[in-house]
Amino acid sequence: MGLMLFPGDDDVASPDVSWSYSGFGMFRAWPAQAEGFVLAEMYGFGGDRQWAGVSTTPAPLLDHPDDGGPDLSPAQCAVMLPRLEEVLGRRRPDDGDGDGDRDPVLRRRLEDLGELVVVLRYCVDKDVGLVFG
Repeated sequence: MGLMLFPGDDDVASPDVSWSYSGFGMFRAWPAQAEGFVLAEMYGFGGDRQWAGVSTTPAPLLDHPDDGGPDLSPAQCAVMLPRLEEVLGRRRPDDGDGDGDRDPVLRRRLEDLGELVVVLRYCVDKDVGLVFG
């Protein structure tokens, strides 16, 4: 059982990204850390910190229920996309700077983020929502 994020355009050839539920949880913790907070401290993830106290453009993705919940709108995708592209651009695998990019967990997070960026870009370009299914 897992989770897939995909454009709501009813086209089976559209790009998608998928995780196990636990894998998605681990993935979301990584961009949260890049934004300067710990996801486990947030309300809904085991903590008491309210989302209203966090100012980050990827919040709609980070605070979305794993399954169910509303689709993310094309406008929400457009707002999140530049920041996620920036995070991806800062950490490319095997960039040779000795900072651990060869770590298999980091490599996986970067690959997942790259796939998510493709899906978000598609949603923005086609003006369709991002579905969690």
